[in-house]
Amino acid sequence: MSVPAEHCTIYRSDYKAPAFTTETVDLRFELNPEATIVTSKAVFSRLRHGQREKDLWLDGNELEMVSAAVNGDPLAPSAYEISSQGLRIFGVPDHFDLEIITKIAPAKNTQLSGLYISNGTYCTQCEAEGFRRITFFQDRPDVMSRYRVRIEADKVSCPLLLSNGNPISFGELPNGSHYAIWEDPFPKPSYLFALVAGDLALLEDNFRTKRGRTIALRIYSEYENIGQCGHAMESLKKAMRWDEENFGLEYDLDLYQIVAVSDFNMGAMENKGLNVFNTSATLSKQDTATDQDFMNVERIIAHEYFHNWTGNRVTCRDWFQLTLKEGLTVFRDQLFSADMHSPGVKRVGDVALLREGQFAEDASPLAHAIRPDSYLEINNFYTRTVYDKGAEVIRMIHTLVGARNFRKGMDLYFARHDGQAVTCDDFVDAMEGGSGIDLGHFRKWYGQAGTPVLTVSKQYDADSRIYRMTFRQTTPPTPGQAHKEALQIPIRLGLLSRGGDTIPLQLQGEIERGTHERLIQLSSEQDTFTFVNVDTEPVPSLLRGFSAPVRLEIELDDTELEILFSYDTDEFSRWDAGQQLASRIVLTSIRTSGDIAIDGHPLSNAMRTILSQEISDPAFWARLINLPTKGYLFQQMAEIDVEGVDLAIRGLRSQLGRQLQQDWERIYLRYQDNDDFEISKRAIGRRALKNTALQYLLWADSSYYGKWADKQYRLADNMTDRIGALTALTRSFASATEEVLSDFYETFKFEPLVVNKWFAIQAMIEDDSAVSRVQRLRGHPAFTMTNPNRMRALFGAFVMGNSIGFHRPDGAGYRLLADTVLEVDARNPQLASRLLTSLGRWRKYDANRQSLMKSELERILARTGLSRDSYEIAQKCLSG
Repeated sequence: MSVPAEHCTIYRSDYKAPAFTTETVDLRFELNPEATIVTSKAVFSRLRHGQREKDLWLDGNELEMVSAAVNGDPLAPSAYEISSQGLRIFGVPDHFDLEIITKIAPAKNTQLSGLYISNGTYCTQCEAEGFRRITFFQDRPDVMSRYRVRIEADKVSCPLLLSNGNPISFGELPNGSHYAIWEDPFPKPSYLFALVAGDLALLEDNFRTKRGRTIALRIYSEYENIGQCGHAMESLKKAMRWDEENFGLEYDLDLYQIVAVSDFNMGAMENKGLNVFNTSATLSKQDTATDQDFMNVERIIAHEYFHNWTGNRVTCRDWFQLTLKEGLTVFRDQLFSADMHSPGVKRVGDVALLREGQFAEDASPLAHAIRPDSYLEINNFYTRTVYDKGAEVIRMIHTLVGARNFRKGMDLYFARHDGQAVTCDDFVDAMEGGSGIDLGHFRKWYGQAGTPVLTVSKQYDADSRIYRMTFRQTTPPTPGQAHKEALQIPIRLGLLSRGGDTIPLQLQGEIERGTHERLIQLSSEQDTFTFVNVDTEPVPSLLRGFSAPVRLEIELDDTELEILFSYDTDEFSRWDAGQQLASRIVLTSIRTSGDIAIDGHPLSNAMRTILSQEISDPAFWARLINLPTKGYLFQQMAEIDVEGVDLAIRGLRSQLGRQLQQDWERIYLRYQDNDDFEISKRAIGRRALKNTALQYLLWADSSYYGKWADKQYRLADNMTDRIGALTALTRSFASATEEVLSDFYETFKFEPLVVNKWFAIQAMIEDDSAVSRVQRLRGHPAFTMTNPNRMRALFGAFVMGNSIGFHRPDGAGYRLLADTVLEVDARNPQLASRLLTSLGRWRKYDANRQSLMKSELERILARTGLSRDSYEIAQKCLSG
């Protein structure tokens, strides 16, 4: 198949610094839904290394140019050339002013990139390359300019006119219009530009910094939603205080603004001083948001605020360095959330998402390094790898240099690069400078794709009291990288006695025993570590805290895993032991084509032990006793058996529900709360454990305990308990499910974010009617293909959370996805391509499903006019 000319691969090795600076930019917007006029006046200077570049290239996409002038002189038609990708102006001087007037139609912008309209509100999304859909510009992150923005609009429909930075002046215009002028004192790349205009309600507060400055805080949302923004405001103040206390970073403007909009491709965007948020990442109240929603709002608010320094003040030189800002900021928001809530729950949750999502990405044709070498469409690299694995790489640096040295490295990073566009290497250089530790070998993590596999062998000599462990590391080949090098890998470990006690550790050559936990470092294909004075054969607790994003393979018998699951003091290792025990039962059940009786099995024994222990952190206990997800189980199989995993996991759930039925009843009744609703570690944990117990009870007997769930649903004073009951009913196929689903919709049909939950819950019901149910829901009056949140709620939940429906043997699920991708692609390529990644692991399935998935990928790829976003994903899926 020939490659369309516009589908050109971009390589990191081809990077060239811009030939021109854009020192200042004055923008004027005359807002009109069908014909917005944008006037850009910019000052350009040729850089010394750009002397050979006689022409000026400006990016532009779907723009109508009205006029252009250099130093006040209109350009003749022969002086420039316009293409579908941008504008070339021939023979420009070394220093000049350029005025360009363009016309755009925000109301017709269904891509939600550039300037568009969401529920009557003008808003922008310019990351990664949306600014070129507003005006012709050097739309690249290493061109940093100071912006002055004038916005003009009808005063009735747009009383609010916002942009980055500080407000300079406001005024009246003829014909019922008005204007506002904003100025941002900090140089920024075009992707951080923002504009919002409309009629929105305002929530105001302020924050006093440690140095005594008062920062005005403003959150804007639709009038009916502004009452749901209080938690977001409190989260913002917590994040601002936390960043001052932990990294010494103070906010730099006198005004910080957030705007919540309904139509947004991402969760939020960190535009300097004016964040634009998806309503799903902003709104929360007791009766419409779950505890997880509250925590997500807090996390995302913090993430975008933290970007003010790690992303805005210091930004990326080019988009290959995306993990420079995203991996680092995800790591920072993880630390923040751990401090705000349960560290163990946070770490386990992050690891679970990484292993189910990013590890699967690493094992697919879409595998790439956190700093990729090439891309066709940058929107496709906002991935689990760049974000989540990128955060793990930062976490490893933190582990290797220590918390104090990491802070020194961060301070040096800002001192060296404030106001600059830099690379991942610049960040690692600062970490080396701040810590005095050589990270030369560690840098390979930035360029090597794939998940390393650590195979551990162990040997105990009772006579010499020596315990020896040998680690062998390999990384499977990935597209474009057949050969892999050994990486520097930090491993936290401990040793437990057979009674579950921790053992002091003493490496061979050390004078005396040390702590109960050690950090070792792997650097070769094979590394051996010898521990002395070990009085009894221990149980190794490895990769504590998930100290590196690797797969660990070690032969531990069920009894050893039971010890770790029951007693390990490291929360990740304890949880992981339970996941391994349960996975073994499921996979053995599939191999033997029958249920494994678990009465007296180490898994059920450990569960009984756990449920009888003092519950110090109910939220962690709820995590601890949850069974592995299907996504995690699929990764343990050379060829995925969709029906086999479904049958085996249902059998295991049912057995655990029945065998521990009295324990589940006791837990459920103990954690019934009659206190006033609150978002606190204690209250969140109690609800989590109660609802986990309820789910197990319904797996034991859905007809009897379905009445408990129905009662909880109807008496609940919060969305967490409502959803907990509803989810328990749908997952156990209880008879009351349809009635409760109907009531749920009727109760919350005027709450868009809750209706999204209603769509998602039904899309994930795993039965033979899943495809027809999704097709029926697509025709529901409340469903729309134009809203990304609603699309993700229905189709995203179906393809990611319904293996039985999506992977139906007749291919109906694949056809439904392909039809949807082709329909959405013309309107919103980013959304289409992200749905399409679900077909990336087709080689892991049986021959029939492989053929069906491949056929749909080929059908998509054959579509004339397919976007670069979807073309790249489909092409990589087929060729990988």
